[in-house]
Amino acid sequence: MNWLIYAFLTVACWGVYGIFLHNGSTAIGDPVNGRMKAFLIVGIAYFLVAVLAPILLLAAKGSSAAFWKYPASGFRWSLLAGTVGAVGALGVLLAFGASPNPKPAYVPVIMSIIFAGAPIVNALVAASLHPPEGGWSGIKPQFYLGILCAALGAALVSYYKPNPAPAKPAPTAAQTASALPESK
Repeated sequence: MNWLIYAFLTVACWGVYGIFLHNGSTAIGDPVNGRMKAFLIVGIAYFLVAVLAPILLLAAKGSSAAFWKYPASGFRWSLLAGTVGAVGALGVLLAFGASPNPKPAYVPVIMSIIFAGAPIVNALVAASLHPPEGGWSGIKPQFYLGILCAALGAALVSYYKPNPAPAKPAPTAAQTASALPESK
């Protein structure tokens, strides 16, 4: 059951990814370039986790990290996977930037569309690359129902998204003065 634990680890990490990414890009404090600066920092994190960790794990198991000696097909597919992953992360940031105001309200919408749409794309591409027995006609209706439910879930979350509470107005000078203790 380790595979399921790792799958839920990914669900937990990717479930907070968009929220953390939005918070980081706005906390950068640069309305024009904050998202790209946050993406640069994400790249540093990818380097730490996706380059250094495998080198250490491979070394601990006595295997070589000499990727230039890997079979060309495995290298190409893995490089393509990393590329589409990075482009996808960039797409998340671009979607945040292009979303209407209030932007924080659209973080769950964008992430719901991504996390409902990605499994649909994954299922269709996987079935195309590795056709099931009997071809597409051998696929059970429940598969298509699952795709429909994922799309419907994203649509419902997007349509019924909770809006953030309105911003509290800044206190007036009179309110600030009345809140100060009187001096004797």
